Amino acid sequence: MADGAVDILNDKRAAARKAAYEGPVEDLNPARASLFRDDAMWPMFERLRKEDPVHYTADSNYGAYWSITKYNDILAVDSNHQVFSSAKGITLTPKAAQGFRDPNNTATNFIAMDPPRHDVQRKTVSPAVSPHALSIMAPLIRERAGLILDSLPIGEDFDWVDLVSKELTTMTLATLFDFPFEERRKLTRWSDVMTTAPGFGPAADLMEMRAMMAECFGYFTELWNQRVNAEPAGDLISMLAHGADTRNMTQQEFHANVALLIIGGNDTTRNTISGSVLALNQNPDQYAKLRANPALIPSMVSETIRWQTPLAHMARTATQDFELGGKTIKEGDKVAMWYVSGNRDDTVIANPDSYIIDRERPRQHMSFGFGIHRCVGNRLAELQLTIIWEEIMKRFPDIKLLEEPKRSFSIFVKGYEEMKVVLPSKL
Repeated sequence: MADGAVDILNDKRAAARKAAYEGPVEDLNPARASLFRDDAMWPMFERLRKEDPVHYTADSNYGAYWSITKYNDILAVDSNHQVFSSAKGITLTPKAAQGFRDPNNTATNFIAMDPPRHDVQRKTVSPAVSPHALSIMAPLIRERAGLILDSLPIGEDFDWVDLVSKELTTMTLATLFDFPFEERRKLTRWSDVMTTAPGFGPAADLMEMRAMMAECFGYFTELWNQRVNAEPAGDLISMLAHGADTRNMTQQEFHANVALLIIGGNDTTRNTISGSVLALNQNPDQYAKLRANPALIPSMVSETIRWQTPLAHMARTATQDFELGGKTIKEGDKVAMWYVSGNRDDTVIANPDSYIIDRERPRQHMSFGFGIHRCVGNRLAELQLTIIWEEIMKRFPDIKLLEEPKRSFSIFVKGYEEMKVVLPSKL
């Protein structure tokens, strides 16, 4: 990024801080994708945690919604599925897209369900990411991580997001689906379509988004048809096609679960891999600590998952009036749990804005959620991150970030579109 572009970005962040504090707190609206693209949302969440942690926005591009910004309040909402339901969508949906079947906001994938339907569908796919399954998958992930890293240029600029983060997570996701390996980058593209606003990702507009989603679901319908007529196997599609509680699901339910598994299997790990490079470059003392003691990798992974918070929020809908933080959330109200803010709550986490790879309790974070909807693949995410960094430390003494990364234009996925780096040397 040229110096002029850096100056513009710094000006935007300064303006965002001023705007966050100069007006009435009642007017704050954190659901603005431009703030996340510019990494400029922090002052608004800082003020909300201090002055109005259960905050109502009467109107926005996403309609009216509540913002829950403190750790323990988020925990209370996320753990209470009886009052705060997922059945009407798990993200804030732009008003312009309401009425369009958003893959993140349909009551037909298991994360967007309440018990008992949630429990039986989640149980069907859980064996794919069980400890036994991960122990089998780990050597393959390590082999592929090594191949990816060994193919990287030394002393030349390249995009870490494209050549490393996307590649490792897409390879793993293709394995989980038993998806044709040579076509695996389709999974990346479809994930980006589902999580990025039209005009800021692969789709130029809603019509193109619909066409790309139709392509995705058509492809997976064909995979279902192949697997349902074959012997049961260990991949996610076969598990759904043969599972006693899922084999009779509607096509819409299947497509919704495909969308959930693509996003969950791709974005969280991919953006934390990229985030780790950024965090270590911004905190060279922590990078030096890691070089001196690679045994800190598991702790560093957990700290990065907290620091990055790859999914900024999840949403719920109140099924009844409920009092929280002295405010009354009404039945039918949309409620956004801002994990990205809860992970910076200094009443629960010491020095939360600091990146500290040897924290006393590094797994104390809310990036995977809580309760019945806690991320089913959290251990797989940690495994991939641990393996990639174990393999990095064997090969490269340094990964140098060359410029400010290009961030995603999204209030849901807190990620990176591009990250220019160079590897000065190889061990």
